[in-house]
Amino acid sequence: MRTELIPLPAFEDNYVWMLVRGGEALVVDPGDAAPVLAALDARALRLVGILVTHHHGDHVGGLDALRPRLQGPVFAPARERIAGEVTPVRDGDRATLLGIDFEVLDVPGHTAGHVAYYWPGDGADAPILFCGDTLFSAGCGRLFEGTPAQMHASLGKLSALPGGTRVCCAHEYTLSNLRFAQAVEPDSVDIADYRSRCEAKRRHGEPTLPSTIELERHVNPFLRCAVPAVAQAARTRDPGLPKADPAAADVLAVLREWKNQFR
Repeated sequence: MRTELIPLPAFEDNYVWMLVRGGEALVVDPGDAAPVLAALDARALRLVGILVTHHHGDHVGGLDALRPRLQGPVFAPARERIAGEVTPVRDGDRATLLGIDFEVLDVPGHTAGHVAYYWPGDGADAPILFCGDTLFSAGCGRLFEGTPAQMHASLGKLSALPGGTRVCCAHEYTLSNLRFAQAVEPDSVDIADYRSRCEAKRRHGEPTLPSTIELERHVNPFLRCAVPAVAQAARTRDPGLPKADPAAADVLAVLREWKNQFR
């Protein structure tokens, strides 16, 4: 059965992702219940499950308001505290909803217990990754609770997924991330082309997401820390980096701090 993937805008720049099969739906990271309830009512859908990637309020704030409509489990990271009844999951577990078996991936860095949910797809649908705030299009999450080494390992795990995987990030940060990506790799044709396409989408009120893993490998500096041009940009930013073969996690640390201050 074919599935429908829908980004529901929330707050200023969040997306609550909804996946629909027949008359049933699941949602991912419902920080705000209002757009979810509106979509359920507009399409007469049953809410049969919720996937949570991490504990931040803009990802879990709508859970209580959705529980009266929920006819299934809330899957949430085992190593983070989420209020209410949840089914805890960790790396290697399966979260089954809508007849779909999602593989749970531990991806710490943004938070200590952050998880992602991956579905390899089937003959009708391309793979899907719900990655919360670990991976953004052309960016990654801030390191609030984790280390650069953890984030580098988490991004490496996601980058190794099939190239056609649809990357469903939780924020519309793509254009600001691409401006930074161009500062890191100013000569990249891939980044310039992607930025042009994303600017056109935003002018028409369309989301830039989902991206794909293959695209991110070409435009996302945080997935490209071993690329000589990216390492050189980081070394120019922080001359303390070794001149030859700096550790990729150290390059990521410089890039993330640079991005934190980038305007």
